[in-house]
Amino acid sequence: MRRNRVALTAAGLGEGSVQGLIEFAKTLGAPRIAAMGAVTVALIGTFAFLILHITAPQMTPLFTDLALPDSASIAKELDREGVTYELRNDGNIIMVPSDKVARLRMTLAENGLPKGGGVGYEIFDKSDALGTTSFVQNVNNLRALEGELARTIEALDRVQAARVHLVMPERPLFSRDKIEPSASIVLKVRGALEPGQVRAIRHLVATAVNGLRPQRISIVDEQGQLLADGAADDTNGSDVGSDERQAVFEKHMREQIESIVSSVVGPGHSRVQVSADFDFNRITQTSDKFDPDGRVVRSSQTREETSASGEGNSNQVTVGNELPGANQRQAAAAEAAPRDQSRKSEEIVNYEISKTTKTEVIEGGRINRVSVAVLVDGNYVKNEKGDVTYQPRSKEDLDQIAALVRSAIGFDQKRGDHVEVVNLRFAETAAMPINEPTGWLSAFHFTKDDIMRAIEMVVMGVLGLVVLLLVVRPLVRRIITPDERKLAALPAAAGDALPGAAPTAAIASEGADPAKPAEPSKTAKMIDIAQIQGQVHAQSVQKVGELADNNPQETVSIIRGWLHENAA
Repeated sequence: MRRNRVALTAAGLGEGSVQGLIEFAKTLGAPRIAAMGAVTVALIGTFAFLILHITAPQMTPLFTDLALPDSASIAKELDREGVTYELRNDGNIIMVPSDKVARLRMTLAENGLPKGGGVGYEIFDKSDALGTTSFVQNVNNLRALEGELARTIEALDRVQAARVHLVMPERPLFSRDKIEPSASIVLKVRGALEPGQVRAIRHLVATAVNGLRPQRISIVDEQGQLLADGAADDTNGSDVGSDERQAVFEKHMREQIESIVSSVVGPGHSRVQVSADFDFNRITQTSDKFDPDGRVVRSSQTREETSASGEGNSNQVTVGNELPGANQRQAAAAEAAPRDQSRKSEEIVNYEISKTTKTEVIEGGRINRVSVAVLVDGNYVKNEKGDVTYQPRSKEDLDQIAALVRSAIGFDQKRGDHVEVVNLRFAETAAMPINEPTGWLSAFHFTKDDIMRAIEMVVMGVLGLVVLLLVVRPLVRRIITPDERKLAALPAAAGDALPGAAPTAAIASEGADPAKPAEPSKTAKMIDIAQIQGQVHAQSVQKVGELADNNPQETVSIIRGWLHENAA
């Protein structure tokens, strides 16, 4: 019986609550209910957007400055891996979640991506060597070499993209002359390349190609500016121009002077300018020197002659000489006659005089004159009042600084070198030291991405709060607050609908002026609502009593069951 009564009471209360909810919905009206639904949907959508945007993974560039073939290959691999990515700048930039950047780069590197927009030695990975002619192999080898050189050049910091063209001429048959190879390079750079970097690129390519000299390489940037002339005739084997050599020398001397002067006057308190006059004429001198004291015998020749002569006609042709016995007579006469003898000796000696031949080649780049201008700042001291005042340097200090500068540049008075040290006050103020965070503040090293992420979250939170306070809250308050006229009519209608209920309109109008319309207060409205709820409960109890009167046996069995339950 107790359970049935409780069930009936709950049924009565449920019917009353549903009826009250229906009446409350009727008081609101269809437009307000629709507005409540729209506001609810908008509120849910706003907070869902904020939550999804805040909890979305932070995207970081995976690769930048990609060629379209590389972008397509990388996007295909990311789709196969199931990784969320974004394409920006017409596919040149691929964005992926920041927590997956390192793993994806290693995975793509394992697959040979990105390829750098060119073809390297991987062109031989899938080629059929059996069905390929030597001409195709040579072309593929040239393409691979060009692609690898382009990738190597692109690895430099300031080079964004590179294109390499090699000319490898074949030596004609039965020809003694060999045509040298040449190369041309087109660079897309970030900013401007220094002369040393251009020279490094030339030597890099020259050492990678057999027989290629750095002077045969021309380099052009994306603006059409010639960075290196491949047709220059360099006789001394160096590709450094005269202007560049002079600029390098002046820079080196300026750094040395600034280093030694800054150690005296302090960093930032000196300015140095160096001007060098170079002679770039190449001179070849040949001289022969003979030493008369240094003689060497080259050849020696000696000749001796001896002759004798006598008086008479022994040797004359006469009739007596032709007669028999003339020879004996002549011999006897010769012995008896006196003789003339002569002896001649001749000696010829050839000497080699010592000779020295000297050939001197004086390369261009001789220093004719060096001029140095040094500007130093004065001293800044505090006076008695504590103010910082400027104090010029003494002449002894300037002389010592000038002596140091002369020693640093290798001063030569015969050459016409000139050094000038001047003390003037600088216009700019002294640099203030930067205060680095110390203590627990040094632990917070935020990057640019962290700061932008925090700003984005703060902006989103502020926007959500503004929408909630200025838009959602007034709408909800206006929708929930019922119309006063409908709320005033609610008690009367509800009271008339219940049996045995007193007419509330009549009760409210008792003692009131009939000429004035009834204006119930909030307290009166609450009282009327409480009366309606009491009447509803009374009606529920009355229905339960009627059920017990109509079914006495079932009521007795229910009461017995309750008693047994209590005893147990």
